[in-house]
Amino acid sequence: MHTVAVLALDSVVPFDLATPMEVFHRTRLHDGRAAYQVRICAVTPKVTTGAFSIAVPWGLDILVKADTIIVPGVADPTAAAPAEALDALRTAAANGTRIASICGGAFTLAATGLLDGLRATTHWIATDQLATQYPQIQVDPNVLYVDNGQFLTSAGAAAGLDLCLHMIRRDYGATVAADAARLSVMPLERAGGQAQFIVHEPPTPDGVTLEPLLSWMRNNARRELTLADIAQHAGMSTRTLNRRFRDQTGTTPLQWLHRVRVHQAQHLLEATAHPIDRVAAQVGFGSATAFRDRFKLITGTSPQAYRRAFRST
Repeated sequence: MHTVAVLALDSVVPFDLATPMEVFHRTRLHDGRAAYQVRICAVTPKVTTGAFSIAVPWGLDILVKADTIIVPGVADPTAAAPAEALDALRTAAANGTRIASICGGAFTLAATGLLDGLRATTHWIATDQLATQYPQIQVDPNVLYVDNGQFLTSAGAAAGLDLCLHMIRRDYGATVAADAARLSVMPLERAGGQAQFIVHEPPTPDGVTLEPLLSWMRNNARRELTLADIAQHAGMSTRTLNRRFRDQTGTTPLQWLHRVRVHQAQHLLEATAHPIDRVAAQVGFGSATAFRDRFKLITGTSPQAYRRAFRST
C-alpha cells in the first residue's frame, strides 16, 4: 500500500494538515481496498495549531519509509523550520520519495534547497515573499499547483485538494481520482488557476510621483487611451513616461491600464448580469474578443467562468 506521511510542524495550519489526511484516507481502489495509508509525523509528540494542540503518533523516522510526504503550511511560513525536519526531508528526497507542499509549506520545502532551479507556487499572498526569500526558485503566482515530478507545490487552502487529487490520478488513474473528487465535493479539474482569485489592485506605492496620473487613468480607463494620450496628460515624453512607470509600478502604462480594466471588469462580473460585450465596453476594451483575451491572460480563466465562480447573486 502507498504510504503518505504528513509532516506536522509546530503551529501547523489545521486546514493544510487535514486536507491530505482526509483526501488520501478516503480514497478507495476499484475493489474497495484503501489506496493509501496515512501517517502524521512531527519533531515532537505534541504539536500546536494555534487554536488547539494535537498528539502526533509518529516521529520523523516515518519519513524515510513513506512513498509520499506532504508538507503543510505553518502560521508564519517565513519562520525557520527545525533543522532535523529539513534534514529528514533531504534524506527522503535522496531516496526518491515524492514530496509535496500545501500553501505556505512551500517555504519549508524551499528551505531544504530541493526546489532550487525549479518552478513552484504557494498562496498568492505569499508568492512575492517566496520569490524574494528564495530567488533561485521560479515562483509562479498564477497556478493552483506545480508538478516537477518528485517535488510538487500547491497554492493556498483549497488548492491543496487540487494537488491531492492530481497525485491520486498520477498514482491510480482518473477513475479512482474522480471518485475521490466526488467524496470531497470537488471537480477533478478546476477551470483556470490561482490567478482568478488574486485581487488585482493596481500597484500604487504611497508617495509615488505618478499617483495623480494613476488616479486619472483609473477614472478614465473606459476611454480609448493611447500611450500618447497618457504622456500628454502627464506632460512628458512617452519615453520618459515609460521609464518612470517601470521605476514606480514595475510595468508599462498600457499594461497597468489593462490590469485596471480587468479589475473593474471583475467587479462587474461579480455584481451585475450585464452581457460580456457590455462589460467589455464599460471598462474600455474595444471589442469583446480583445477583452476575453486580456482577461484570460491576466486571470487565467474566461469572463464567463469567472462569473460562474464569483457571481454574488
